[in-house]
Amino acid sequence: MKSRKIASVTILKASMLASAAMVLLSSQVAVAQEVPADDAAEEGDAIVVTGSRPIAESEAAALQVQRNSDSLVTVVASDSVGRLPDQNIAQATGRLPGVAVERDQGQARYISLRGAPNYWTTLSFDGINVVSPEGRDARFDSIPSAIASQIVVSKAVTPDMPGETVSGNVNVVTRSAFDYSGFHFAGKAGLGVAELGNRPQYEGSAVVSTRIPAGEGEIGVLVSGSYYQRDMITDNFETDYERVAQDQRPGAATRFWAHEAENKLYRLTRRNWSVTGRLDWKPDSANTISLRSIYTIFTDDEKRDNYRFDLDDRQGDLVANTAACSTAVNPTPTTSGYADVCIGNTPFQGTVYGIDIRQRSTLRAFRQSIFTNTLEGTHEFGDGWKVNWLGNYTESKDDRSVVGEATWDSPSTRNLRPTVSYDFTNPNFSRLLLFTTVQLSTPTRFQAGTPVVDIDSFTKPLTSLNILDAVDTTKAYTGKLVLSRETEFMGGDATFRLGFQFDQRTKTVDESSITLNTAAQFATIGIATNYITFSLDTPFRGEIPLGYNFRYFDAEQMRAASAAARSNFPFVPATGNIYDVREQVYAGYAMGTVRYDWGSVIGGARVEHVKNRGIAVATIAGVTGPVTAESSQTLVFPSLHLNFDVETDKKLRIGFTSGAARADYDQLRPNVVVDDINQSISGGNPSVKPERSYGVDAYYEWYVQPQGYFMLGAFYKRVEDVLYTTRRAFGSNALDSNGIDRSAYAFSGITNGGSGRVMGFEAAAQFQLDPYVADLGLPDWMGGFGITANATYNDSEVTKPAILNAAGAVISPERKVPLPGTSEVVYNVGAYYEKYGLSLRLQYQNRTTWADGFADNLDSAGDTYWADDDELDFSARYEISKGFEVYFDATNLLNNPGRRYSDPSNLLNASGVPTVRNGQYTIEWERFGRRYSGGIRVNF
Repeated sequence: MKSRKIASVTILKASMLASAAMVLLSSQVAVAQEVPADDAAEEGDAIVVTGSRPIAESEAAALQVQRNSDSLVTVVASDSVGRLPDQNIAQATGRLPGVAVERDQGQARYISLRGAPNYWTTLSFDGINVVSPEGRDARFDSIPSAIASQIVVSKAVTPDMPGETVSGNVNVVTRSAFDYSGFHFAGKAGLGVAELGNRPQYEGSAVVSTRIPAGEGEIGVLVSGSYYQRDMITDNFETDYERVAQDQRPGAATRFWAHEAENKLYRLTRRNWSVTGRLDWKPDSANTISLRSIYTIFTDDEKRDNYRFDLDDRQGDLVANTAACSTAVNPTPTTSGYADVCIGNTPFQGTVYGIDIRQRSTLRAFRQSIFTNTLEGTHEFGDGWKVNWLGNYTESKDDRSVVGEATWDSPSTRNLRPTVSYDFTNPNFSRLLLFTTVQLSTPTRFQAGTPVVDIDSFTKPLTSLNILDAVDTTKAYTGKLVLSRETEFMGGDATFRLGFQFDQRTKTVDESSITLNTAAQFATIGIATNYITFSLDTPFRGEIPLGYNFRYFDAEQMRAASAAARSNFPFVPATGNIYDVREQVYAGYAMGTVRYDWGSVIGGARVEHVKNRGIAVATIAGVTGPVTAESSQTLVFPSLHLNFDVETDKKLRIGFTSGAARADYDQLRPNVVVDDINQSISGGNPSVKPERSYGVDAYYEWYVQPQGYFMLGAFYKRVEDVLYTTRRAFGSNALDSNGIDRSAYAFSGITNGGSGRVMGFEAAAQFQLDPYVADLGLPDWMGGFGITANATYNDSEVTKPAILNAAGAVISPERKVPLPGTSEVVYNVGAYYEKYGLSLRLQYQNRTTWADGFADNLDSAGDTYWADDDELDFSARYEISKGFEVYFDATNLLNNPGRRYSDPSNLLNASGVPTVRNGQYTIEWERFGRRYSGGIRVNF
């Protein structure tokens, strides 16, 4: 079997057999990468993995593939997915150089490549770009890693990739029966537990394949399935800060007050399913036809008890005054105490009297699915000609429905409400103490009464019940034809490709709701209006000190109330959120690969003509009705990659790439409100231009002898027409009608801003001790040790345009900001020991602070950031006998929280108020607990 070359990609090859002996097909197996046959190396370059030490031998095989590649390639050990507790594609890819992940509820969800925003990374199955259920923000936690035979992360973009691939592409290559020598079965079954709340975890997967003779050829049949369930409890607090207009006392410019403090206390059950089927027919060595089908489902059954303390409920009690005052503590104020420095309160510590509890009990049934089907053929002809064709249909669904959400509010009578003492001085702790509220003889004066621990003892009648049905459906069709020819060109061996591709994606959003808010409606459906009756006598399962006790709501009562509401009341369409957006892309590309004794050259260009059409209901000139908006553009994406063999064990790779990130579908919808009186437009923007990028890369690779690898690379990417949500002139005639030119109207929504850049460098190293044991005089058992490490440094800067009001006056000046989602440093360090059938691996991941969003003003305390994030995982495997092993995984061993905070310093400095950076304003804090699992793997 030939080892094959791959151009401009990072590869994470999954466990072929999903076990410690995944490559043990017989006594020896050659490792072949999933690339076009015309990129194959010579027969003598085959790489053999015996299976006695899968990690070490697979990493050695990976290094050999990298050396033979035509361009920038990083190949991760082929057993990595199977040997770390990676349940989804994001987690499996997170240890690669230049890859950072964003997490939700502690689970890796989004992927960012080399400091770029996550929506610059595209997702594909077997080379076909797939629209995520959420849109262009590819969500990777909905895809279990069990379906993959390879995960190919392409950082250097080539003309055969869609132009929307700006920072890179994650290609999930599915398993094929031809990956194995004959009949094959692999299975996994495991159980686990989450430390926080003592919640269970279940997982299982199976792969069955066989090869059937068919005349002179063969037919390969493979089916697989996987299931993963994790139950969770989450510790959480959130705080929303604001600038208070009535606070005019000295120092007010740098004071931001918590207008709402809350706890979101989750009970979650998350599940991943996958079913795949693949039929490959090879009638002879020159022809292959493949039929592939993949169905993945991600569900999130969420029960959320949300206690919100409305601290600014009586903000109007405070009268603006610029004079200095005493800041001594006053326990009997004439105001509620909110934002009142004159009673001793500060933004981080104080007491607020007689505030509203706004409680929500939410039951969600979130579900995402991807169903993709591909028919593909490859045919080789004489004289080096080859034709590849394919057709694909993919349907993605995002079900955002809410079974029911009940709201419970404090009455308006202040002495029936709580008094809250708050302490936010520790950024990792929200301390709230509750008291009764005592009205003094003076009607406007109150004081704290007796302490209260049972929050549900306060009066909180039911005020509303909401039910939401919301499903986003994306249907995509792809047709592709590629003609290639191997020949000689300018003294080298060349492969030229000419490709054509058509993509059509249509996203439709359907959303409607039922809202009940009267006593008669509540009586009709029979819902309890007293929270004690609606709740369970179950203690809090988390560990965060809340300062109060509460009761979980009863999910079964919520389901019963929801069913009764559906039977007795009609759904009302959410007209402003319903739309139909279609995108058509007509693409063609030409590229060539020429190999010489000194290296190789890959170059070419891709041309795309993009047509967008959006249909929705909009309000124009006070009239509401259907509106259709259309736009089109033609873009060209050139690229060039050079590979130099500096020495036999050293390579230099240089590349130039270009791409364009288009706005997401909901941002292209024509749901707008056009106000001709105030000359303003708000909503989607069907005429927004894509972000254009142009980048260069330079990488140096050293393949250390007798074994080892070191890489050092640098990258720079220029960005133009950066996408922002802002307010500025509309700048398009797409909504002109009745002779009215609306191109100069003030627009609030997605639009194009200034330019910027992202640059940095990355390094990676990989060494195994085994080849050096004898020379160093070490005992044989020490040869089982190995290490892997990589790090990326990013520096990004883009221009955030000035924000204008309706009259055109500047309300926020232009300023420089980093790209959202960009950490300055991302690094991974791993160590393993593998010998005598035992495999142990410890892996650490870290990314520094990154920007979450940028504020137009200081109303919400400035820009938002996520604090440093790190994770430590451990994995152990032991092969009891050939084809049978036991495993143990431990994840999130450090159990550090996720923390998001506001920082007003950038905006304050831009407005002339010198301020140092401040991460004190925590707006979200969550902890998820450690997880442990174990089980068995079988393979034969």
